Amino acid sequence: MSEKKNNILIEARDLTKYFPIFKGIIRRQKIADIKAVDKISFYIKQGETLGLVGESGCGKTTTGRCILQLDRPTSGEVLFEGIELGKLDEEALRPLRRRMQAIFQDPFGSLNPRMTAGEIVGEPLFVHRLAKGKEIREQVEELLRIVGLNPAMADRFPHEFSGGQRQRIGVARALALRPNLIVCDEPVSALDVSIQAQIVNLLEELQEKLHLTYLFIAHDLAVVQHISNRIAVMYLGKIVEIAPRAELYESPLHPYTQALLSAVPIPDPAVEAGRQHILLKGEVPSPINPPSGCKFHPRCMRAVFPQCGEEAPDLRKKNGAEHWAACHFC
Repeated sequence: MSEKKNNILIEARDLTKYFPIFKGIIRRQKIADIKAVDKISFYIKQGETLGLVGESGCGKTTTGRCILQLDRPTSGEVLFEGIELGKLDEEALRPLRRRMQAIFQDPFGSLNPRMTAGEIVGEPLFVHRLAKGKEIREQVEELLRIVGLNPAMADRFPHEFSGGQRQRIGVARALALRPNLIVCDEPVSALDVSIQAQIVNLLEELQEKLHLTYLFIAHDLAVVQHISNRIAVMYLGKIVEIAPRAELYESPLHPYTQALLSAVPIPDPAVEAGRQHILLKGEVPSPINPPSGCKFHPRCMRAVFPQCGEEAPDLRKKNGAEHWAACHFC
């Protein structure tokens, strides 16, 4: 999957990440691979938000880490403004890391408990030698204001903040280097519902103000619907559907997407009672030994044999210029 328009900020081409499994202590022997991400392709345009959704263990977080080069891909390409990141060593990658930042899922575990909020937010400026001394303090105060925190809180430690405030510190840290791309790895899943809305609204305001681009990873389809321009659906290491937000929610094509959306509750008892809920059979297969052919076929209500069990469908354009699905029969 590729796009010819020149406003693409980040693009993945056949991105693959396998984690080897070894046995033995003295003589370690590779016995299998965990196929966390398996030849996926997508792009994100400058200034937009691509939502990445799917069940736990489908490879969403690994995809984000490969985009940031925190995990080097097994194969495939990640292009940032046309630059292939996999060909760069750590020294050459360093200036590009300033432009790609992350907001993590756990707002407490991702913050160093021995550092104050000011030290946490200012650390990227010190490490990349963009400021020092009084300059760092001034920039930290400005960053805290931007995310809705009182600069007077800069001397407090993480345990002195609420969960929502800690996540705001994480957002401020991500903004410190003035990035173009931020990978948001389930940034609101550990927060109360009311606080989730505040953080999502903050991210939207920052995107408009600072012209940011987001890869927004989540399993909450309601949150993804609110913040995303386009949505990619993952299943067992594969992207099975990508479409603009409204089109995906109104006309999902892939059976897995349809099942996911049918599980989202609607706050209207009459409508909810009349809806059809799709119950998937079986469990998610192991990424160590995924099914042949279409990976979803053991649980699919529309699977046709032998085609679905033997032939893996490609991600192809379906409805409209930006609606793609990987299914033989949709």
